[in-house]
Amino acid sequence: MTRRAQICLLVDLSNQSLAARRVRRLEVCLNLLGILSVSVGTVEVLTESTRSIAAIVTGTVSVLFLVEYLVRLWIAPEMYQAMTTSESKARLLWAISPQGVIDLLAVVPALAVASGGARLGAESASVFVLLWVFKLAARSTGVALIARVFHNERSALGAAAALFTIVLFSSATVAHWLEAEAQPQFFGSIPASLWWAVVTLTTTGYGDVVPLSLGGRVLGGLVMLSGISVMALLAGILANGFAEEIRRREFMRIWDLVARVPFFSEVGAIALADIVGQLRSLSIPAGVTVIRKGEQGESMYFLVSGAVQVHLGQTRATLKDGEFFGEMALLDRKPRTADVVTVAPCTVLVLEVADFYRLAGQQPALILAIESEAKRRRQAQPIS
Repeated sequence: MTRRAQICLLVDLSNQSLAARRVRRLEVCLNLLGILSVSVGTVEVLTESTRSIAAIVTGTVSVLFLVEYLVRLWIAPEMYQAMTTSESKARLLWAISPQGVIDLLAVVPALAVASGGARLGAESASVFVLLWVFKLAARSTGVALIARVFHNERSALGAAAALFTIVLFSSATVAHWLEAEAQPQFFGSIPASLWWAVVTLTTTGYGDVVPLSLGGRVLGGLVMLSGISVMALLAGILANGFAEEIRRREFMRIWDLVARVPFFSEVGAIALADIVGQLRSLSIPAGVTVIRKGEQGESMYFLVSGAVQVHLGQTRATLKDGEFFGEMALLDRKPRTADVVTVAPCTVLVLEVADFYRLAGQQPALILAIESEAKRRRQAQPIS
């Protein structure tokens, strides 16, 4: 893999490697530091030296954003290689994309620093602080998740929005009929009545506009109840959408981890889907005792990456990528017979005891393979 491809993979939002996560954290910290420095620089009561420091920090962050922009422009051919083989065209496509435009505007303060000094950079950055917020949002996986949820639930959200609009204009119209004569300044027209309808339907209730007639107050009560129902409907749609999207992402992430385990390499796609549904991933630092001798076995572990050491008396056995451990306690239904300690940062897939027996019924061939390996280990030496 070329250096450019490695950097492209490193800044990919879908990359969940430790190095990629650290790069994303660094970028978020830079964004927050820049926004904070701009905010501090606008406070008049601070001393001149404090504001100068804030200006220097702002300029430094801007220059780093400029370096980042140039790097992303350089790796653009890797991102657009499926669309074009021309490097110049790929870079142009990225430069005119929304992300490219935001990144370009975010470095304008750096140009001000180069031309007018640190203080000018800070003053210029205050104009572009919103762009830094947009840049932060564009790099946030959370914002991408929200966008995905809204896209997936667009039909349901559209129906809820339509219901909201119907209730909004209906209540504004009826309020206009009932209150226009008594309060023409607030209800003299349907557009004027919309303010009362909005604050009432959203249950905000500022109290600056209230109906005076009996019919208007009855209408207000009905609109409040309708608002609670509509908001509850919207909350339910979004909550369900978030749950489904997180479940989908977790399924795909675990699928990717399972695919790295040689033990599952011979399993078909349908069977693999059953297995993935029973597993959960876990990251464990080095030096952690995952299994303790004598405790009740509640799960077994598939080692995706890293290494663990099995301690059985004076005997030491090391397990590496693709191996599993903790299965004997589940098969024999007896306490653990060994300690298992991580000797390197590990990513493991955990199969709980209830899911183990459920999987035994769904995928007997897989359980037979686990039993076969457990039998081989017993003949050599008992392992947890």
